[in-house]
Amino acid sequence: MKFYVIGDVTVDHLYHLDHLPTPGAEIAPRRSTMQPGGAGGTISVTLARLGHTVTLAARVGEDPFAQVALAQVRESGVSESAIQTDPDHLTSTITVMQTPDGERAMISDGAANRQLDPAKLKKKDVESADALIISGYSLTEGPQRDYALKAIEIAKAAKKPVPVFIDLGTGAVNKVGTKLLQDVIGADYLTLNQHELLALTGSNSLSNALTQLGEAGVQQVAVKVGKMGSVVWTPDDTELVDSIRPEKPVIDSTGAGDTFTAAFAHAILQGQTLAQAARAANAAGALASTAVGAQSQEITTQDLEKVLKQ
Repeated sequence: MKFYVIGDVTVDHLYHLDHLPTPGAEIAPRRSTMQPGGAGGTISVTLARLGHTVTLAARVGEDPFAQVALAQVRESGVSESAIQTDPDHLTSTITVMQTPDGERAMISDGAANRQLDPAKLKKKDVESADALIISGYSLTEGPQRDYALKAIEIAKAAKKPVPVFIDLGTGAVNKVGTKLLQDVIGADYLTLNQHELLALTGSNSLSNALTQLGEAGVQQVAVKVGKMGSVVWTPDDTELVDSIRPEKPVIDSTGAGDTFTAAFAHAILQGQTLAQAARAANAAGALASTAVGAQSQEITTQDLEKVLKQ
């Protein structure tokens, strides 16, 4: 299958801490590392490792961090034909501070990614794809938002409409809030976590939030609910899909949600039902959490099959 992905590539600075620092405090991490990340990069790398042809639309700066941000993109064979270079903005970075119990704080700089130039979007690249995947961060602001909305319009108007997957992110929803809902209505499949769902709709319960999505026009949703797994929803049905535990211990959840989305889209295009796709996505997200870094754990179709048989 052929995917066109719009989203960020970043350099992730990861700090594993006993506890998050209080204002003015200085603490030493248990472990620290620098890894390639970003929702667009992680989704693309995961899909490529699952055997798909992937084109990634993102933007980096003319700086050394660009090489780090694109390291796994290049190694996994993702096409860089839609990667842009920005002469004025730095490559995006994210600082992640995470504790053993899963508490996390982040400092994120959209930088070059937000300047993705919509004038360089090639209509044929979207029309020829089997699916378009858009990270919610691409819909927050700047030229990148125009690029993403233009791609959705092309996908919907194609002679053979291209299914659109939109994956939200906590930072994106926190920044834009309920206004983001108008941009995700065009998604054929929407993936997001519980916090993002409530913030997107301004609701205080999952059931009410999902009802609001349906009233707005969204028809197929997968909600990530952490250790419980995920919930798949259509206007006619709601189903809890249990989580899957990998054999290795979970040590870093960075990028697990993006890996979930990639595996979900992979399974949908393989003809699986929403629940089956969510189960595969649960497994992929769990596997991704067994290594440090969003893209460190390589996941193949054989890996998924092995975990799903457990």
